[in-house]
Amino acid sequence: MTQHICRQLDIPVQGVLTGNDVAALDDHSLAVRAELVNLFCRVNPAQKNRVIMALKSRGHVAGYLGDGINDAPSLHSADVGLSVDSAVDVAKEAADMILLEHDLGVVHEGVLEGRRTFGNIMKYIMMGTSSNFGNMFSMAGASLFLPFLPMLPTQILLNNMLYDVSEVPIPLDHVDEEEVRRPRHWDMTFVRDFMLVVGPVSSLFDFLTFYVLLAVLHADQALFQTGWFVESLATQVLVIFVIRTRGNPLRSTPHPLLVVTSLTVVAAAACLPFTPLGAYFGFVPPPATFYYILIGMAVAYLVLVELVKMAFYRRIGAQL
Repeated sequence: MTQHICRQLDIPVQGVLTGNDVAALDDHSLAVRAELVNLFCRVNPAQKNRVIMALKSRGHVAGYLGDGINDAPSLHSADVGLSVDSAVDVAKEAADMILLEHDLGVVHEGVLEGRRTFGNIMKYIMMGTSSNFGNMFSMAGASLFLPFLPMLPTQILLNNMLYDVSEVPIPLDHVDEEEVRRPRHWDMTFVRDFMLVVGPVSSLFDFLTFYVLLAVLHADQALFQTGWFVESLATQVLVIFVIRTRGNPLRSTPHPLLVVTSLTVVAAAACLPFTPLGAYFGFVPPPATFYYILIGMAVAYLVLVELVKMAFYRRIGAQL
């Protein structure tokens, strides 16, 4: 009967375990068999709980839906216990979430929204850690040969504030379909490796900027700090359009508000040295040559980050 219902719902049955089968297996054997089937029939409450614990022992995230007194142990054991508003009090107390509507589509939408939220959080973390790592390395390196600070403390704070403003719409950003197809989890090793791979690219272009400012434009302290402020902010803001997707950034559409805020902040940083507010922060108007060079460097930076990103994900994919 259960297999007939699954066929009616177009749910493929990969294997069946009955309550008698579960009773005949020890915990280790049940853990192996439970991974191979997706239909459990005529199981009592204790056997349901054994199945959940068996799946969890193999590293799976187990969910359970129930509304009766006998479902309470399984609701408690599952990673996510679901019940309904009309369930008995014991089941509702044991559940992690209570559905106010008798519709599992609500759960489906919640899972997808959670994955989208996680994906957008990862965008900010990956962009922030890689950019900040590169900036810190550049700051330390510049301090070794410059007779003045590469950037004043107030300029750094202004840089960070504008950078944060540009990324406020990230929670609204679109997430690629492949990012929500399967669950993802926090992986500090992944974040660290991404930072160590992409961060040095930022430093490379920072040092290239230093060379242009000192050797080509013969910058003094004020012009040097102005040039690095504009270049640093432009590159670390624009790189979000590369980092926000694992695929081709030209084929992944960002949210319009993210585009507007990012480009507005970059434009504001470029114009700031020509305003009284820029003078207050110690900036001076750079020559037009600097902006021509900056455009070329920004394009080259984004292309190089994309190539490094592709190589990184290929290596990660090969290791999975």
